[in-house]
Amino acid sequence: MTHSALDSGTAAPGGDPAPQPGIAPNPVSAPPAAGTAPPVRKKKKSFLPYGLVLPAALLELLIHIGPMILGVWIAFISLTQLNLTNWLNAPFVGLQNFVNGLNPESTIGQAFFSTVGRTMLYTVTVVGFSWVLGMAGAVFLSSNFKGRAILRTFFLVPYALPAYVGTIAWAFMFNQRDGAVNQILVDTLHLFGDERPFWLLGENSFGAMIVVNVWQLWPFAFLMLMAALQTVPADVYEAASIDGASLWQQFRNITLPMVRPANGVLLLVMSLWTFNQFNIPFVLFGAASPKEATLVSPLIYQNSFGSWNFGLGGAMSVLLLIALFIASFFYIRMLLPKGADND
Repeated sequence: MTHSALDSGTAAPGGDPAPQPGIAPNPVSAPPAAGTAPPVRKKKKSFLPYGLVLPAALLELLIHIGPMILGVWIAFISLTQLNLTNWLNAPFVGLQNFVNGLNPESTIGQAFFSTVGRTMLYTVTVVGFSWVLGMAGAVFLSSNFKGRAILRTFFLVPYALPAYVGTIAWAFMFNQRDGAVNQILVDTLHLFGDERPFWLLGENSFGAMIVVNVWQLWPFAFLMLMAALQTVPADVYEAASIDGASLWQQFRNITLPMVRPANGVLLLVMSLWTFNQFNIPFVLFGAASPKEATLVSPLIYQNSFGSWNFGLGGAMSVLLLIALFIASFFYIRMLLPKGADND
């Protein structure tokens, strides 16, 4: 009886069998104490995300960052057609290219400063007209009516067309002899008498370039503002109309404040695009733009590839980069004051 009791084990208080003499008890892990978090397994570091980002990073380095660094370096050397084949050994001139470009008494400096002022006027005019047309179209198409989808598609046609195709079409329409613009204004409306003006030469070239850029840019403003207006609740307009607010009061006190963040980003992007505009003047006028329509980017191109003074062109590019960076920085700080990013 005693032997069988020892073989089967004597039950200890609580129902657990008592350990037998000479036999080591099985180790049992104690349960975690109440309120203690379970142990966290260490995750193995995966290099898959870095591998997926690597191709895009290499392309960004090759296409954007690399040429930008090279352009900054060219601004500090004397790189002309005389030493272009041996450009790695071009002489270092320090800030001489910047001095030549910023000297208001030299021909180069006078051309640079006058071009910067013209480009600023061009940017303000194009962005202003594009924003007004885009906002008007967005407000008009924000209401429900028959045929709204057709008009929306029609408004986006200039933005959907390739920029070069649209600009070449405008160049044909601005042709002095048989262009559509002179046929309408001179032959049909008789606004200029028998004289057919040149739209791509002289003072008219600046206005022609503005028309083409506004035609291409305003659908982008319309698209962005139309998307921003979709976030404005219709109940706000209904409550305002019940309170007796006019359409202008609703636009000034409801629409503009509600789309302010999108509006700020839109104006910044359009200003940067327009200030750096190169495609439209190059396609309209060729490699050498008229003096009245020369912008900063075509001027840099003319100094680099027309006069073969790549050092001076690089210095102007660096000055343009610094000016746009400073303007963008202060604009963003005004648009997003301190504490706004914590909301």
